[in-house]
Amino acid sequence: MYNSLGLQDCFNYIGMEVYLFHDYSMLIVLFILIGVMLSVLVILGSGGYMVKGYRSSEFLELTWTVVPGFLLMSLGVPSLFLMYYMEGAVKYDLTVKAVGHQWYWSYEIGDYGEGIEFDSYMVGLDDLVVEIHRLLNVDNSLVLPYLTKIRVLVGSGDVLHAWALPSGGLKADACPGRLNVLSLGVCRPGSMYGQCSEICGVNHSFMPIHVEWVSWEDFLMSHAA
Repeated sequence: MYNSLGLQDCFNYIGMEVYLFHDYSMLIVLFILIGVMLSVLVILGSGGYMVKGYRSSEFLELTWTVVPGFLLMSLGVPSLFLMYYMEGAVKYDLTVKAVGHQWYWSYEIGDYGEGIEFDSYMVGLDDLVVEIHRLLNVDNSLVLPYLTKIRVLVGSGDVLHAWALPSGGLKADACPGRLNVLSLGVCRPGSMYGQCSEICGVNHSFMPIHVEWVSWEDFLMSHAA
């Protein structure tokens, strides 16, 4: 029950950092809320005497200047670090291009061999073998190697889309005529599911994303096939 109130469990590097920063931010907000509530209770309990009898206090003025500044700095520094980390100013091992269409995704991987290009459509309800991932299954999954630094170039061929992986803490708008960049990488094999999170048309909810993480050997074998 508690897990359903927070973010999805992340198993990629950026998602973990986003999750930790979210929890830390909520802790700061809780600290501020408790401090304000205690101040209100003290003032109400004193019948307003503390407010009426207040003249000046250099220590109090210094405190309510330094403490908020320290809290803002403790939020701003990791926020900037996370922003630059998500931009991914590093050397990549693999580049993937994801292009949104009405209503499917097309992928290109051109770093090895002659490259791979394929389209990924949602599997219809009539074709599902097991309805455990209803509206999330695709006919061609994006297979990528884990423990790898991957750059994802996100674009669109028609209207606005959004390539989003909630379990990875990632989302990028797919704009016509423009490429947005995401840094992607996980530490263990598995699967990630996502959907287009932009209202791109009547079938907006029917263009899911499925990324399957495998070893480099399996990735190269699937690439060779």
